Amino acid sequence: MPAAALKPKPSATQSTAKRSVELDLPYVPVQKRPLPPGRPRDWYVMHNRRLKAMRLAIALLDLGVYMPNQARNEKIRSTAELIGVHPPSDTTCHMVRALLRYSR
Repeated sequence: MPAAALKPKPSATQSTAKRSVELDLPYVPVQKRPLPPGRPRDWYVMHNRRLKAMRLAIALLDLGVYMPNQARNEKIRSTAELIGVHPPSDTTCHMVRALLRYSR
């Protein structure tokens, strides 16, 4: 008899993909550092928008939202309220869905 047949099968555990997981609150943002001087204003706006979209995408993944079609604007904005950031614009919500789409 093969050795693999003698080992007991591991017990089945409930996957987190089938249910949402509570966020570990309180959410503590990372230490902010000053941005490099001398860039155009549009660069700073886009940089901050990307950071916000990443924070929201990570929070949505923690809540069990893995697909972009699950992340409607209302869901993204309620998650923003949950983690304590200002409500995102439609453009930022679009960026969050793009991050969810391309993370696969």
